[in-house]
Amino acid sequence: MVVLQDRPVVPLSAWLAKVVGECAGSGRTLQLVTPLNSRLSLPLRTAAAGADVQWVVRNGDGYYEGLTGRPLKWSGATFVPVPEARDYAPGFTTRPTGPIGSQLTLVYRIRHGTRGDIGGPVERLLQLLTGKPPAGLGPTEPLEHPWRSDRLTEYARGRSTARLIVAGDGPRPAQAIGDYTTIEGGGLAEVTTVTVGYAAEDPPPLRHLPSLVGALAADQPVASLFVQLTPGRADLTTEPRWTGAPAPVALAVAGTVPGPNGIPGQQVGPPRTPLTLFPLGDGRSPDGWQRHSLLMQHLQSG
Repeated sequence: MVVLQDRPVVPLSAWLAKVVGECAGSGRTLQLVTPLNSRLSLPLRTAAAGADVQWVVRNGDGYYEGLTGRPLKWSGATFVPVPEARDYAPGFTTRPTGPIGSQLTLVYRIRHGTRGDIGGPVERLLQLLTGKPPAGLGPTEPLEHPWRSDRLTEYARGRSTARLIVAGDGPRPAQAIGDYTTIEGGGLAEVTTVTVGYAAEDPPPLRHLPSLVGALAADQPVASLFVQLTPGRADLTTEPRWTGAPAPVALAVAGTVPGPNGIPGQQVGPPRTPLTLFPLGDGRSPDGWQRHSLLMQHLQSG
């Protein structure tokens, strides 16, 4: 299915989310076509990074994939890759229209029991990062409800799978996207991605990461937490242009775990639910991915 959108920022509206769900349910991909000057909101960009949505950018007489720069053409029924293309589409390599700062992303995994509130971790992490509790909550944009942890719990526990958006408050743009899945025995598996935008003159305080991770683990056991930095707009929207590659900062795993040679771990969190935090890089050097790969091989073989 092809949908046209022509606006400065395209959000994950209720209507668009419904269309995405219908396409996914029938095994189709939604191709979202925008002009070169459109940006995607973070929730819609997250959807476009999956298998159900493809962002197609119109630039003059040509088209390309907004997240990769791969040239596309119209086949008469759908947009398909240009087989002879050997380079990025010209629009993808043009200068971004807005200042490029950095986006700090933290992905944590937690397992919840069959009862009790499940909104505590995302509330705690957003408060640690922004200084304020979350502002809003909902499955689509604009968010339907002011923040209430019990409302998140009710929504997520009432479905086999659920995705919710939580808006942060405070001086910097911040959003969380939580995926909740009912597991055997009636508990819930949570995978939440929290992203905070920083301007170029306002770098993220990575030196505080150990205390932040420890504070999160003090409230509830955390299975793992991955941190990376991505060059991008501080407002968390995405242009259809190359702004730089993400790079890892750290990975924390549950328990007291020895690391491989050259990647020492640091114990954080309370003794009853410890985490081992492994530094991987400064979030700017691609060498961090080599350390990440080495660490993952070590953990999986242990």
